[in-house]
Amino acid sequence: MLLEMLTRKKPTDEMFVRELSLRQWVKASIPYKIMEVIVGNLLRTEQGNDAIAAQGDVFAITELELECGKELSEERIGIKDVIIKLNKIKSQML
Repeated sequence: MLLEMLTRKKPTDEMFVRELSLRQWVKASIPYKIMEVIVGNLLRTEQGNDAIAAQGDVFAITELELECGKELSEERIGIKDVIIKLNKIKSQML
């Protein structure tokens, strides 16, 4: 669901046919095209100024989501590790 929020695309979007999925599209964009994939509106404040979220923060959040969303549950990151990584990202953003 986080990928849908960040990209404003749904897994059922027309561009995701045959072998390409939303997850694969985002994963392929890391690290060089991640800012093109993530909707620019999410990185702006109401005043039009760039938000604090830098490319590195978006990259870290997106990578974490991909780790959490792996198809096989035994390949997914544990919740304790998720919390540690989220706290690290949060501290870098502040």
